[in-house]
Amino acid sequence: MSGRLGAGSGSVGEGPIARGLLTGAALVLMGGVLVVPIVLVFQQAFSAGWGALVAALTEPDATDAMRLSLLVTAVVVPLNTGFGLCAAWVLTRHHFWGRRVLLPLIGLPFSVSPVVAGLVYVLLFGRTGWFGVAPFGMPILFAWPGLVLATVFVTLPYVVAGLVPVMAAAGREEDEAALTLGASFGQLLWLVVLPRIRWPLLQGVLLCTARALGEFGAVAVVSGRIAGLTNTMPLEVEALYNAYDLTAAFGLAAVLASLALMTMALRAIVDWAVARTVRLGQAAVLAP
Repeated sequence: MSGRLGAGSGSVGEGPIARGLLTGAALVLMGGVLVVPIVLVFQQAFSAGWGALVAALTEPDATDAMRLSLLVTAVVVPLNTGFGLCAAWVLTRHHFWGRRVLLPLIGLPFSVSPVVAGLVYVLLFGRTGWFGVAPFGMPILFAWPGLVLATVFVTLPYVVAGLVPVMAAAGREEDEAALTLGASFGQLLWLVVLPRIRWPLLQGVLLCTARALGEFGAVAVVSGRIAGLTNTMPLEVEALYNAYDLTAAFGLAAVLASLALMTMALRAIVDWAVARTVRLGQAAVLAP
């Protein structure tokens, strides 16, 4: 009875009509939520002509916003990559008290509003904060260090989340064999660990980069929104839109969208490389 029901439900769920409906619904959703908005952004960016768009993007405030976003991303991504490698190593290679709590804590930025993170930094580094405005002789709030701290928080889990499952599944046998043969920790990391995790690591780096470039909430709280000084690209887009400079606003938004599309394309290439590596590995195992 249960076998007949299972077979029947499987045939209904995998039938051409159901498959077509599901595919159509997915395409409509993707088109309405992703494709159409991106197309409209580019259409509005070029609506006043190529010359007006170039002039808007070469304004000092726009170029400063792009430069600041790239600077913050260039600092944040290596920091979170190093942290992700260290955290994944500790979580998958060592057993200690509090280990079960550490991973949910690392994933906290996924569930906490970025605005809350920004407010926490205000409490820490504000005028009446715990550490003061410039605890190390360098201003934190309303300056690029505050932007880096806020962006580090919201992008913290991406590299760790991609590495922990892969490193846990790989086990420690190869690591222990390399150490037994006299490998140093650097050789172990470079020659044994990194080749196994290079694709998940790259995926995490790409996600971290995309999130850092597009962060708005936490950065908006700690930046002060000073045009030309602390406005990143998302903040400058909002400022331009509020000033009814639609050509510049949509032009800068098109730059952000282009960076996001480039990141998505790179991730698709990485996913293809991962799938190809898996297929080649399976073929090698099954080969006589």
